[in-house]
Amino acid sequence: MKIPELWLLAITACSIAAADAARAADAPAYPSRPIRFLLPFAPGGSADVIGRVLSPKLAEAMGQPWVVDNRGGAAGNIAAETTARAAPDGHTVFLGLSTIVTANPALYKLAFSMEKDLQPVTTLTMSQYIFVLHPGVPANSIKELIALAKQKPRALNFSSGGVGSPLHLAVELFQRRAGIEMVHVPFKSGGSATAAVVSGEVQMAASSIASSMQMMKAGRIKAIATTGARRSPLAPELPTLIEAGFPGLDISSWYGLLVPAGTPAAIVQRIRDEVLKAVQLPDVRQALTGQGLQIETSTPQAFAARIRADTQTWAEVIKAAGIKGE
Repeated sequence: MKIPELWLLAITACSIAAADAARAADAPAYPSRPIRFLLPFAPGGSADVIGRVLSPKLAEAMGQPWVVDNRGGAAGNIAAETTARAAPDGHTVFLGLSTIVTANPALYKLAFSMEKDLQPVTTLTMSQYIFVLHPGVPANSIKELIALAKQKPRALNFSSGGVGSPLHLAVELFQRRAGIEMVHVPFKSGGSATAAVVSGEVQMAASSIASSMQMMKAGRIKAIATTGARRSPLAPELPTLIEAGFPGLDISSWYGLLVPAGTPAAIVQRIRDEVLKAVQLPDVRQALTGQGLQIETSTPQAFAARIRADTQTWAEVIKAAGIKGE
């Protein structure tokens, strides 16, 4: 190669580098204004705890307020759609619940795509359920419950916090794997559903472990299994469904952060980095574990894979059970 050609290549490379540097200098710093933190439920409950314990930590770390915006309604679809339609600049972040992101597409006719219009950042927490029975039910294990349900098909009732709710879907998935059929009785909340087991109005329910502990200790309900991949630290004496004879049956619920599709990778990484630091702070950990939530973060890629797998699972369950969103 001749000397003039080398000079030409060098000049071109310098010009490109200078142009890249100029574009970087012109790009607005992130974040440049307050970040809208969309929660899918009204104030109160685990989502609100997560939002309000994380927001001040993230605001301090990132130099801009994280403004909690409780957008309840439409089974979480309002908050999800608001995020999907926001500018992909990192100033709108959605706290997604597993069933909202992965079951709602099969339950409702959506005006947007959970998969295509939302971009995963990281999971935050995992929680599992506990299967509880009225003390009068003659079963003390998953094996005995299945035998009873097969002996008397549709004679047992189970409650949940509503059609298509996480607690409803958890039992439907279990029924599908166990080959049994119980009758679903929906209530307005998970607390009401558990109360129905206590009163004997229904025989069985999937419930929150944290909210059921006192009734379990008082003998007002009896617990027979938890639904996660590992035994719950809140009830380590109880076997999981996997241990009870259902390999791979992990019915866990997660919360995770998502942003509008097309958000630059550098911004996604910045949010994830700060969140991973925040959830390791002692007061944050204490607040989340106090809600029965186990901190479990992930890469965006692993989170996306989890969403795809869960979406397929719930679509199959919802179709097989003929569930229609209310």
